[in-house]
This record gives sequence, structure tokens and C-alpha cells, in this order.
Amino acid sequence: MTTLLTGPRWRRALALADEQGGVLARKQLYALGVTRSEVTAHLRARRWQRVTDQVVAVHTGPLPELGMQWAAVLQGGPRAMLDGASSLLASGLQRYDVDRIRVSVPKGARVRRTERFDIRETRRLRRTDRAPGGVPRTRVPVAAVRAALWAKSDRQATYLLTLVVQQGMARPEQIGHELLTVRRHKRRQLLAAVVNDLLGGVRSLGELDLMRELRRRGLPAPAQQVVRRGRDGRYYLDLYWPDLGVVVEVDGIHHTWVENVVGDALRQNSLALERDVVLRVPLLGLRLQPDEFYAQIEQALTDAAARRAA
Repeated sequence: MTTLLTGPRWRRALALADEQGGVLARKQLYALGVTRSEVTAHLRARRWQRVTDQVVAVHTGPLPELGMQWAAVLQGGPRAMLDGASSLLASGLQRYDVDRIRVSVPKGARVRRTERFDIRETRRLRRTDRAPGGVPRTRVPVAAVRAALWAKSDRQATYLLTLVVQQGMARPEQIGHELLTVRRHKRRQLLAAVVNDLLGGVRSLGELDLMRELRRRGLPAPAQQVVRRGRDGRYYLDLYWPDLGVVVEVDGIHHTWVENVVGDALRQNSLALERDVVLRVPLLGLRLQPDEFYAQIEQALTDAAARRAA
């Protein structure tokens, strides 16, 4: 291959392909002086491979992830960007996958669509949405909000936002700022609640919601913010039924972070040693599976009452 691809134009083409994960748009090749017949010859000789009708790979091996991302953007056209979860993956998101790479283009853009990539027009796309450097993609806070809006379920949307914050890709307030630009969407209220949870600013609100729902379900009212003293000092119990020995701890997302795990475990173990039943209720659990958590609280209270009556 090196004997066939010599001279300045080929060196420029191969250098650009190296930056783009081994792929080039036909328009890029033509702009560098490579002719249509030369591209066709390399494809027919199976030195190169066709990725889409607009993109070729300058080798015949498997495409790396970067090559697939660039191919999707190049197929979308000059103003295309990776968006949503695909953009997050290109920015370094871990522990997540997508079925098809999502690309956004401005409304009215001329697009040659392909089954391989999910290329969609949107009125939301702004020039300021683009992340600096690398494959064209939306900035992390923008991508996080859109990924959550486009997620298949509320659970997936919540998981995505949580991953972004936990992996240090964006701060909750940055995501919240972008969420303010969303005027109408059926999932907007849920995402606002999740962002508030991520900010850690609605712990007391979560407890109030719990109290209200407990009353609605006919369950006894607990004492709130009871002070207990353990070996490591003083701590507060969110909801406590002292006559029954049942404790409910309302956990924001920050409780899952490494620096809080040890302290939470010590506190829960201390309560267990005092024979209290301790239930942990994450705020996200109340958003996504409320009935299951309230059923557990009801069972704990019922069982405790039965033990006391025996």
C-alpha cells in the first residue's frame, strides 16, 4: 500500500485518516486531490473498504470506536455532531453502550441517511453546543440532558445523569443550566427532580414527600431527625419509629459515592447492633420504584408491631 500511496496528497490524506480513526469522507479525499477513480480503484482492489456511501476506511480491518464515531459525523455532513449518549461516550463515559451512534444535524440540512447511523435533524442544535477538540460532538452537559430526554425509560435517563456526575464529567449545576433550555418535554419534571437530587438540595423535600405518602397509605407517623449517639459521635436519623425500632434513612445520590460509603456503613451497623431495623430508601428509588419501597416500609412496621405484641 505504501508504494501506491506516495506523494504529498497521499501523505496529507493518510495523516488526516490517522486523526479520524482510519476513515475519510469522499469529499475530504477529493479536496486533497485524490480522484474518484483512484478511490474506486482502492475499493475494488480491497485495499480500502466502504463504510457508507460517503465514507471509506483506508484499511480493511475492523473499525475502532473512534473510526465509527468519525464515520457517523462525516456521513451527517459539515455541521453534524455526535449527540446524546454517543457524544458522552466520545467524551469518555464509562459503563454504558449504545445500539447505534446518534448524530444531530441542524433542521433543514441535506443528509444522506444510512441504516448504520442514527442521523436526525433538530432545532435544538446551536454552534455553542459543540465541544472543543476531537470528533465533533456536543458538550457534556448538553449531551447529558439530551441523552436523558431520548432515553428509552425513566430508569435509563436517571442512570445516565447519575453516571455523568459520578464520573466527574459535568457538575449537577451545569446539567441543570442546560435543562433550563428545555421548554416542553414529558420527562422534563423528572430530570429536574434528578438534578436536584444530584445537587443534594432536596434531602428534606424527600423526607416530606415520604411523610405525606406514609399518611396517605395509613401508616403511623415517625419521629424526624432524631439524634442518636454512637461510638463515632452524634448522628441524625431521618425517620424513626422508636416504639417499633424501625429506622428509614433517605439517601441522596451522594450516599453512593466512595467517601460516604464507610461512614454510612458504620452508622447502619451501629443501629443494627442496637436491634433496630434499618431500611435505606434512595431518593432515586422513590422516583422510579416508589411502591416497592413503601411496601418494604409497611412490612417492616407490620413485622415490628407483631414482634412487640407477641
